[in-house]
Amino acid sequence: MTASELERAGLLHVEGHAVISRFALFVPVDELGTTRPVTVHAGAVIGPFAVVHGGTTIGAQARVEEHAVVGKPELGYAVRKIRPGVGGGTVIGAGVTVRSGAVVYAEVGIGVNSMVGHHTLLRTAVQVGADTQLGHLLTVERGTRIGRDVRCSPGSHITSATVIADRVFLGAGVRTINDKTLTWRDPHREPSLAPPRFEAGAKVGSGCVVLAGVTVGERALVGAGSVITRDIPPGALAFGHPAVVRGEAS
Repeated sequence: MTASELERAGLLHVEGHAVISRFALFVPVDELGTTRPVTVHAGAVIGPFAVVHGGTTIGAQARVEEHAVVGKPELGYAVRKIRPGVGGGTVIGAGVTVRSGAVVYAEVGIGVNSMVGHHTLLRTAVQVGADTQLGHLLTVERGTRIGRDVRCSPGSHITSATVIADRVFLGAGVRTINDKTLTWRDPHREPSLAPPRFEAGAKVGSGCVVLAGVTVGERALVGAGSVITRDIPPGALAFGHPAVVRGEAS
């Protein structure tokens, strides 16, 4: 539905000075047939060919650029369950920018003044704190929690339910793992998932691989290209294959 059609149906609430392209598309009904309104606060901008699903709130001065998808219901098999396509609960905070080509699923919350890069994917129920930058071509899987003032550089994969605390820095091409057995779709053997955790102020260099269940401690620094197979203590400097503590982070 177009913005004007949605407004007439009472399914779009727009505050003053919001700018919505006439080519933007609104999808108020999810896969189960539930209809939810969209709210657009003052000064927000929705670009051409952006797709906004029902149950989405777009904060004041936020920008959803062209060809971005926001509030998409998840449908199909994922992580030991069938997702039925339930929409709603998507919040794009004030001053947030969702760059062109990004896809933001339902139940995602993005804190004020954060940025989601081009062609980045945020899966269901991801939560992002304020003033965080998510670079382009990121994949952030379901239920991940990202804090305030976080920087995730381009091309990384953040596995489901990962915890990234405030002020963490992740370099480009970081890969995280939450399954020690690589079990998938085996009805007789469900994996016990153990996502990694990055404590406040931790820094992980480009090209690192972080294995399941690992914690990178507060203010720790891990050198580029390392394979992190065990916990890194707070304040430690570590690098290598596997990463070994070599001293203290400066």
